[in-house]
Amino acid sequence: MQKTDVRSMQQNASKGGLRISVESSLRDVPVADARIEISYSGEPDNTVAELLTDGNGQTEIVELAAPPQEYSLSPGEVQPYSEYTFRVSAEGFETATVSGSEIISGQLSLQDIRLRPLEAQNVPDVVVIPAHTLYGTYPPKIAEAEVKPVNQTGEIVLSRVVVPEFIIVHDGTPRDTTAGDYYVRYRDYIKNVASSEIYPSWPRPALEANILAIMSFTLNRVYTEWYRNKGYNFTITSSTAFDHKWIYGRNIYESISEVVDDLFDNYLSRPNVKQPILTQYCDGNRVTCPTWLSQWGSKSLADRGYPAIEILRYYYGDTIYINTAEEVAGVPVSWPGYNLRNGSAGDPVRQIQEQLNAISNNYPLIPKIAVDGIFGPATENAVKVFQQVFGLTSDGIVGRRTWNKIQEIYVGVTRIAELYP
Repeated sequence: MQKTDVRSMQQNASKGGLRISVESSLRDVPVADARIEISYSGEPDNTVAELLTDGNGQTEIVELAAPPQEYSLSPGEVQPYSEYTFRVSAEGFETATVSGSEIISGQLSLQDIRLRPLEAQNVPDVVVIPAHTLYGTYPPKIAEAEVKPVNQTGEIVLSRVVVPEFIIVHDGTPRDTTAGDYYVRYRDYIKNVASSEIYPSWPRPALEANILAIMSFTLNRVYTEWYRNKGYNFTITSSTAFDHKWIYGRNIYESISEVVDDLFDNYLSRPNVKQPILTQYCDGNRVTCPTWLSQWGSKSLADRGYPAIEILRYYYGDTIYINTAEEVAGVPVSWPGYNLRNGSAGDPVRQIQEQLNAISNNYPLIPKIAVDGIFGPATENAVKVFQQVFGLTSDGIVGRRTWNKIQEIYVGVTRIAELYP
């Protein structure tokens, strides 16, 4: 494999976007005025940009040099992304370093960084992001049956498919007792894995097909309690031989994040099979898997105009279909099924107003609004600010993605309030 030369990148017009969000690792609250020094990972002493976080702990979007986007659109020997190192410092916190954050031309990268308060001693302050799975060398998946037999004692323990709020990720192989376990929000886990295993520059149908496969596989592990029934205290591992590649502290991509937010309660089914299908896959280039999804092959099919479901049926057969989970854990109020906008009224509007006010306690740029159940200009403005803060389209309309993001952040800030009254 050939690394991209830093000097040639500097002379190349190709660029990718980056936005960094900084939070306290102890209380999950934004850190304002954090100073971030950005350098190429190969030249850590050569600072290429400096940024400061705003009152919501976020930086402006900065454009950084990256290899040409075509490198990420077909298999090759040249690394299709540039790697950057971030050194983050803020008053009252220990300095943190993230090395190897990946920037792809034409794509917006989202990097979350958690700073350890000076008095805390339980969170690592150095993150090293390894190579992307389509570029680096990782063990291929060990084949398993796509449906777990229900007649084996203890395997199927849930009566219905539920999207969990959190899963526990074991950062190693199942028997590696030295590996750490991490509580990760389900959606954040899927975004991390997808950003580690496919490129965000691919056509949306390819992203959808791969993300649906990742989600269905993960929900099979959840539904069958696969590892717990083997005596382990985690949901899934970060080993590509057994599960997916999850990477602690890595960046994700906005195009991937958007697809996950749109599809997160979906999974893949077969007729008369209750459990989500264990949809295995491979890269289709260095490793071939005739009866599984090929990642590079899915991209080629998308280029030819195949929608996601047809890509999935090409590999998994015509009986595969997209299903929806019966329950999503950790969502206080389900989306009402229609968009809320200026002129809307009723209980869903009142709920959003109450939740936005609670969120504004932690994110003060979001203005307080009257809780009257009437979606007027003030509520529209608060929604727009919320969308700006959390990287959503700032149109002032509460669609499904905005609604679910409000629920997610509301649950987080109210839990913080309970822990730190």
